[in-house]
Parts: sequence; structure tokens; C-alpha cells
Amino acid sequence: KCRKGPLDIVFVIDSSRSVRPFEFETMRRFMIDIIGNLDVGPNATRVGVIQYSSQVQNIFSLKTFFTWAEMEKAINSIIPLAQGTMTGLAIQYAMNVAFTTQEGARPLHKKIPRIAIIVTDGRPQDRVTEVATQARNAGIEIYAVGIQRADMNSLRAMASPPLEEHVFLVESFELIQQFGKQFQDKLCGVDMCMEQEHGCQHSCVSTPGSFYCECNPGYRLNVDGKTCSPIDACADGRHGCQHQCISARGSYSCHCRTGYYLNQDKKSCSMIDYCSFGNHSCQHECVSIPNGHYCRCRSGFTLQPDSRSCRATDLCNGVDHGCEFKCVSTEGSYRCMCPEGQQLQADGKACGQCGAGHVDLVMVIDGSKSVRPQNFELVKQFVNRIVDLLEVSPHGTRVGLVQYSSRVRTEFPLNKYHSADEIKKAVMEVEYMEKGTMTGLALKHMVEHSFSELEGARPVSHNVPRIGLVFTDGRSQDDISEWARRAKESGIIMFAVGVGKAVEEELRAIASEPVEQHFSYSADFTTMTHLVENFKLNICPEEGKGVTEIHSPCECEALVQFQTNTVAILQSLTEKNILWAHLLAQMTARLEALEKQTAHKK
Repeated sequence: KCRKGPLDIVFVIDSSRSVRPFEFETMRRFMIDIIGNLDVGPNATRVGVIQYSSQVQNIFSLKTFFTWAEMEKAINSIIPLAQGTMTGLAIQYAMNVAFTTQEGARPLHKKIPRIAIIVTDGRPQDRVTEVATQARNAGIEIYAVGIQRADMNSLRAMASPPLEEHVFLVESFELIQQFGKQFQDKLCGVDMCMEQEHGCQHSCVSTPGSFYCECNPGYRLNVDGKTCSPIDACADGRHGCQHQCISARGSYSCHCRTGYYLNQDKKSCSMIDYCSFGNHSCQHECVSIPNGHYCRCRSGFTLQPDSRSCRATDLCNGVDHGCEFKCVSTEGSYRCMCPEGQQLQADGKACGQCGAGHVDLVMVIDGSKSVRPQNFELVKQFVNRIVDLLEVSPHGTRVGLVQYSSRVRTEFPLNKYHSADEIKKAVMEVEYMEKGTMTGLALKHMVEHSFSELEGARPVSHNVPRIGLVFTDGRSQDDISEWARRAKESGIIMFAVGVGKAVEEELRAIASEPVEQHFSYSADFTTMTHLVENFKLNICPEEGKGVTEIHSPCECEALVQFQTNTVAILQSLTEKNILWAHLLAQMTARLEALEKQTAHKK
């Protein structure tokens, strides 16, 4: 083995078309033999190979392989390019790429020789003098080996001085292996690390006429140039470990505190979820902590001595509930109740007398083209007559209005106005929509929006009846069944009023049970006398009639009051017709009497 010390050697091999296949095989053997006698390794000699013709191809770089076997395999796999002879281009590549630290060359300050061995059989087809000078000035020692037809002037232009030690001409490819042994002697010299006591703690690197010490990975050379100290990779603070950085031989690893595990990024930590193991036995909730877990009960429950099971807390006895009449504990909470004949006030604690017809009323009026403008004005009068008989206030009755045709529009929600005058004024300003009749879409809008707490509906716990009154004059152009059902299932008491071409089947589908008491029909907008009887309902369970479920006497009273008021309005709408009929009957009777008197005189 050559013991000269570490070298960075790059073979630059001519594979132009003038090199015949069997000749190229002798060039392979030349490289393999030389490498076989070098001490190769990451801290010893490094070898790279490039081939060139009209272009340059990197076979392997100085950082690719560090064993002779790997290099031999790569060299035997070379496929010649078989084109032109661009030797200058190859030297340029060696200088700009092959001998860079990125490709494995050791830094210049380490004074490791950089050697380029150019093997060619012909005259270059490009200029080599200038680029070879640049390469030599960059610290590359160039050996120029010409075979058979090589141009001596070109070899001399490429090689480093003294030329007699760097220029070689081999008469034929058959003699190149014999030449290889002579060439090897040129590369090898005295190993200074072997000739004297170097004192290096880890390893000694021989250079021409001298040596220097190197440390193993993870260590740094001390100021004495011989001993080594471990590198603390955590000291610079750039490790990025969330919890702990552990230094080890120039590298580091991140560790987590007890109760945490290292994430896939090998830097951040996450708390171990002990509850996920499935053996906590907590009745309600398991809470993980860094050293284990503990059990926690839901609101309204108390953890028992076994630290696992929970028991409901009687909040009525444990807190200042503030209920005026009675406190009733529920799971994790409580609610206030009032005696019969009284209702819970808005604060959810105080009790008061039943309001006079206090309801949340949303009227859904048909604004389709078939209603016609003059009849739409009658509808608005009908709405305002209902409002006149209601005790409108934030804590009394609240009124909302929705108009629909081919689309749906909230004219005003339940929480918009707080007096009858405000509502009546807003009703008269409603503009007629015209177009189609999408009753199903209107019902959907009423259920999802109009009776929401966001739009002013009071919570169900306040026992304020929710009433929907649908006024239509024709067949719906969409399906009403689903949203009519959902409206009633959500607790809305539905009334259906049909006029003109309204479809009885649809009115019945909208109306609450008993259906006969919750829908009415009139042939036109001016003759609705018979609606009076249809609105006289008995809906309270204590009356023994009807199946509407009422949750409190106040709710019943409110519904009865609402029905009474509605009946009064319907009666007033036909008042003029009845008056004219009465006057007509009186006039007829007088005429008949006059006729009888006249006949008697005759």
C-alpha cells in the first residue's frame, strides 16, 4: 500500500470514439490497479472518476465511495460515450465541480493534495492551455498521460511543472498496465506519521514533508494541535429541543421530561395520554396529567371517596337558587317552578299571574300573484286587527311577520317591535311580493329562523306558547308535508287559514291536532263569517276536549285568549256584510206591510 498520506485524486478518462472497446478495458484496469494500491477511506485518500468525449459525465465523486471494492464495481460499469474529444471541457468540470468541498474534496487549509490524472489518446478538439492554467492556479496538480496517438504539445500544455515528472506518453494501450506501476511510485512517498512520534490522540494525517492531527467525529482538536475534546452540540442553543438536549460525540439527541414522549420531529414533546390506555375506571371523565391521571365528575356531580365514581349534587340545597316558589334539582342543574295559576317570569326565578293571551305569534302571509293587490291590503288589515287585541310588550305578546311567494322574506322578527302601534305601522308598510306560492319554503323558514331565540322567541322553559298562523289563497308549488310536520314536532301550534283556491288537503296538513279546530276556509276575502265558529276551540286538557298538549295553566289561558281575539277579528271583518243584510231585511218587511195595507183598503 502507498503510505504517503491522504490525497484527493480525480481520474479524467478520455472515452471518445477513437478509443476502441478493448483499449478502454485497459484504461479500466489502469485505474483499478492504481486505486488498489492506495490507502482509501474518508480520512485517507479519496478517489473520483469522470469520463469525457463531447460532454462530461461524473462516474462517482470524491464523497461517493470509500472502499476499493465499491470503486472497482463502479469503474467496471462505465459505458464509453464514444463521441468527440473535449479535453478542455473536462478540465473545466474537474476544477468547478469535482474538486469542490460539496463533492467531497477536503478544504484547502488542510493542505491535502488535489491531483487530476488525465488519460487521453488523441488531440483535444477545444482549447486546453488557458483552462489548465486556471486549474493549476486553483491548487490542482495535473498529471497528463497520453497513449498512442496523443499530442505531446497538448499534454505539456495541460500538465503541472516540472513537466518531466507530470507528462507521460505510453506507446500503446498494451503497455499502460506496466506504466501504472511506475506511475504509482510517483504518487507515493514517505509517510511522516510512520517516520516519527506524532503524538496525535486520535489520528495522524501525513502530508508532503509533514503531518497534522485529526480528531474522530464528535470531537474537536485542542489548541495543542494533538489532543481532542468532545464537542458539546447542545451548547450553542440551536438544537431546538423542547425539553432537554443530550450531547453525545459531537451530536445530540432530544429527550422529554417524565410523562411526555418525543414526537416524530425528534425535537418537540407531547404529554402521554394515560386516559387512552383504557384502564382508568372513571365514571365520568378521565384527565391526564404528566405523572398519571385523575377522575373528574361532570358539572352538578361530586367525586366519591373511591376517586372514580360520581354522585349527583343537590344544587337546590347547595346554592342560592333564588326560586320564589320551588326549586327542583335536575342532573347537574336545577330549575324553578311556580304554583298552579302562575307562570315563571323572564328571570327564570320569580312567579307572576298569567298574562292576558301572552304568546309568541308568527304570522306567515301569502304574497303570491293570485292574491292581488286589493286583497293583500285586506290581509294586512286582518293582521292589524289581531294585533289590536294583543297585549304587545317585551314580556307580553311578541309578534313576527313573514311574507312569501317564490321566496321568503322576514318582514320583522319577534324581537323587532315592542308595541302594537309599531307593529301596525310596519304591517301597513309591507310591500306586496307577487310571483309564486312556495308554502313549504315558508314553513321551513318559520321553523328554522322565525321561532329561534336569536329572532326573539322565548325559551321553551318559559312556557310561552309558540303559535304559527299561515294565511294562503292557493295550492303550494312545493311540498309542505315535511316542514308542516317538523313545525308541530318542534312545539309550534299551527293554525291554517285558507281563502279562495286554497287546497283543503294542504290546510289540514299544516294545522295542529285536532285538525278541525285549527284550520278554516273561506270562498273569498270579503265573506269569512263561518270562520268564527271554526276558531272557537277547546284546547285545554282540563276542559276535557281536544288533544293539544299544554304544559301549564298559563299556557292554556294564553291560547284561549289568542283564539278569542282571533274570532273577534274574523267577526268584525264580516260586520259590514251582516249590517247591510239586516237593513235589507227591515226594508223588505216594511214593503210587505205597505202592500198588505194597500190590499186591505182596496
